[in-house]
Amino acid sequence: MFNVIEALRSPSIAEMLPGIRKFEIGELLFASFSCPPSEQWEASWAEHDRIVHVLSGRNLLRAAGGTWEIGPGDTIFCKKGACFLRHHGNEAICLFMFFIPDAFVRTVVRELARDLPALPPPAETRDMAIRVIDDSGVNAFLQSMSVFFSDRGTPPELLLKLKLKELIASIVVSKNNPGLSAYLRQVANADLPSLPAIMEANCCHNLSIEAFAKLSGRSLSSFKREFREHFGTAPGRWLLDRRLECSAHLLTATNMSVTDIVFECGFEQPSHFSRAFKEKFGQTPSDYREARAAA
Repeated sequence: MFNVIEALRSPSIAEMLPGIRKFEIGELLFASFSCPPSEQWEASWAEHDRIVHVLSGRNLLRAAGGTWEIGPGDTIFCKKGACFLRHHGNEAICLFMFFIPDAFVRTVVRELARDLPALPPPAETRDMAIRVIDDSGVNAFLQSMSVFFSDRGTPPELLLKLKLKELIASIVVSKNNPGLSAYLRQVANADLPSLPAIMEANCCHNLSIEAFAKLSGRSLSSFKREFREHFGTAPGRWLLDRRLECSAHLLTATNMSVTDIVFECGFEQPSHFSRAFKEKFGQTPSDYREARAAA
């Protein structure tokens, strides 16, 4: 599973995506690129929230909370974490991607706090993706970015940041995107992402402990300390238990093959999965499935 931010920031990305255009301002990243069609699921993760706008082609996006089909003109907000993307059809996919760090959201929303109208309290949503409903603010931002990406020059950093601030402000007050508005205000109200929420949403993905620390906005040492304080165990032990519990559920609730379940639950090798599963449940995965089916 690759880090999409690191991949897009890489100097060699232009060799893989010849038409890519990108603007970087500190942790902010604006990118426009095209990918050839592929029927394979591509697994990636990012430590920042991102907005994805589809210019052409169709995709399936799979993440905690469900699967979303996105096509030309669709815009979707993906929370920090892991997801799977698969092209759907024979047309190349052309995308805009905008990565937005929590610190930027906090600054914008807190600056707006005095002028915000009365809004319902933010409600937590477990879905990792939220569809963005177009309105004047969203359309104005996308039109501006189309112009910037089409031009050969690089727009002033101040202008790019201003456009992104306007987008966040418009979403926060928009009646068309209440779920996303609530999420952005939730981000602004906290100094760090929720450690339990990050872990629960991404526990079945093959991510390193270092990646989980990055997702939670903490140093590796702080992450390990706070994790043990909250869960009462080490991250590696907790992740193994959660992945085994997920695999046991899939064995009894679906017809997925054991091999598919191995990778669906974040294990690298079937042999490691089988040993760990038998140690926890006292049976091999196949025997466990047969026993539950016969019960």
